[in-house]
Amino acid sequence: MMADENNTNEAVLPEGVAVEAEAEGGRRGRGRGRGGEGGGRGRREDRRPREEKEDDGFVEKLVHINRVSKTVKGGKRFGFAALVVVGDGQGRVGFGHGKAREVPEAINKATAAAKKKMVRVPLKEGRTLHHDGNGRFGAGNVYVRSAPPGTGIIAGGPMRAVFESLGVADVVTKSIGTSNPYNMIRATFAALVDQTSPKSVAQRRGKKIADLLGRGGSKTAEADAEAITE
Repeated sequence: MMADENNTNEAVLPEGVAVEAEAEGGRRGRGRGRGGEGGGRGRREDRRPREEKEDDGFVEKLVHINRVSKTVKGGKRFGFAALVVVGDGQGRVGFGHGKAREVPEAINKATAAAKKKMVRVPLKEGRTLHHDGNGRFGAGNVYVRSAPPGTGIIAGGPMRAVFESLGVADVVTKSIGTSNPYNMIRATFAALVDQTSPKSVAQRRGKKIADLLGRGGSKTAEADAEAITE
């Protein structure tokens, strides 16, 4: 009887070990599945700001994502609102707002809306603004100033996304009032829309660019003035 019991234990033990090994292998396999291309990492990537340049040459900046919920019969219904800034890096920029049940769809809607509402801003030497400006929208009040080479983009939050998409390399800004990204973006665009270049002013007034710049109309001044383009 003792021998039979020992044999029975020896027969059962490998099966138990095998079951535990299969369970452990299944847990490891599921862990690898979650970390794959279609798992949780992909969902986290969707929530990161997108700053790449696409094939069409546009730079997209995800400024803000807001999650909203609506209480309905049976529970809550969640949705997402995305604020995106799109620019070509050469003087054109726009912003858009999109809503959807999923984050990627909301971003796509906002991007499409931003591309439809792009505006052109004249840049000095292709790197900074021509003159200082002020923009207001609601409780948002922003100031923008041109800067010498090497200054960089002195701006934060939504305003930095606008200037990076626009292609500005040197600018100094200050935001006073609300920190709401929607109002800050609209106030920044109000300041950019008021920007004018010496070329457009000269055409409107029927004068030469060198005369507006006050350089005496010399040949060198005229050559420099002709190089100013929007």
